[in-house]
Amino acid sequence: MKRTLLSLALFSFSLQAAIDCQVHIDVTQDDPGKMVLTLSHDARCRVIMEQNLSRITIIEANKSSTAAQEADKRAPADREERSVTAKLISLAISKLGSSYAPAQAGPDHFDCSGFVYYLFKANGITIPRSSLEQSRSGKKLTRSEIKRGDILFFDTYNRKHINHSGVYLGKGKFIHSSSGKAYGVTISELDRGFYKDKFRWGIRKIKEQ
Repeated sequence: MKRTLLSLALFSFSLQAAIDCQVHIDVTQDDPGKMVLTLSHDARCRVIMEQNLSRITIIEANKSSTAAQEADKRAPADREERSVTAKLISLAISKLGSSYAPAQAGPDHFDCSGFVYYLFKANGITIPRSSLEQSRSGKKLTRSEIKRGDILFFDTYNRKHINHSGVYLGKGKFIHSSSGKAYGVTISELDRGFYKDKFRWGIRKIKEQ
């Protein structure tokens, strides 16, 4: 008899089954319902749910198991790259509520482009400091092309001039440092409300995407 563990297709979470040795298996929002691990009937594990994380980590005791073998097939560089988006978004979420401040790039106060600059710099990726220059630093992506971790650009005054940036979280939400009502780091809807007709394009700076 075997028990099968399936991904739950939530927006962002971490599932951890803890036993002896570590085998990491990543599951992204792009593979909902995918079978990620088969456990024998006598396997024992402790499951923890945590919000605002973006991958499933499974720690399995038996390295000869199917899950361990499949995890070991992944190239180390691939596993390392796939963690960048998760780390960047985790850092971004940790800054929720930090206050807006003109010309600041953290660690506790940010303007919009300073917040994006801070997140990428903390993850070893160099990007320009201003929203306008950031928007020119990669291939333009349409609304249908953007993925989690991509940088989004806005013309909030409808003057054909980029003046705001943020990071896409997926599921139609993005995180940014707003000079508006929130006056700080907040999460906003991309497809409705104020920003619906202000979005212009995105760019991708994380190779794993």
